[in-house]
Amino acid sequence: MTPPVITTARLTLAGPDPADLPAFTAMWADPAVYAMIGGRAFTREEVWHRVLRYIGHWQVVGYGSWTIRERASGRIAGSVGLMDSRRDTVPSFEGTPEMGWALCSWAHGRGFAHEALDAALGWADAQGIARTVCIIDAANAASIRLAGKAGYARVGEARYRDAPTLLFERRGAGLSPSVAR
Repeated sequence: MTPPVITTARLTLAGPDPADLPAFTAMWADPAVYAMIGGRAFTREEVWHRVLRYIGHWQVVGYGSWTIRERASGRIAGSVGLMDSRRDTVPSFEGTPEMGWALCSWAHGRGFAHEALDAALGWADAQGIARTVCIIDAANAASIRLAGKAGYARVGEARYRDAPTLLFERRGAGLSPSVAR
């Protein structure tokens, strides 16, 4: 599947492009970005694998991540989207699309994450994706607030890579969050 292009008031969400590797390598080397997502800088090689994963998701499962660009400047602001991560978490959420987002530090605090997440979730809702989850580090107050604004509810704690994390769930209209298993 070709990723759809989504335009919002200030952003364009488009499919991942290998040409964006330098911008994403810089983003994932920024402590303000990786501190709550992995806790260390990602190498250029790891970022390349991430870009390829983003491209492959659209081809294999029919959804994936978008590159977020500020419309006014064309500058990359980050990424947002769904993934079939098959993470080894306890409890497992395998089979449920996982939402994820990360923004360049220059884009923090500008409302871009909320705008992009709303657009991505609007697309997911239109595709009939009734339930999504996300995991967030308990210290990541900004992402926890954003998840709540986007309709995610905390359903429990999980363990991922032998570390605790918070598990959130979003269901379509009229469906209430479930209890983590």
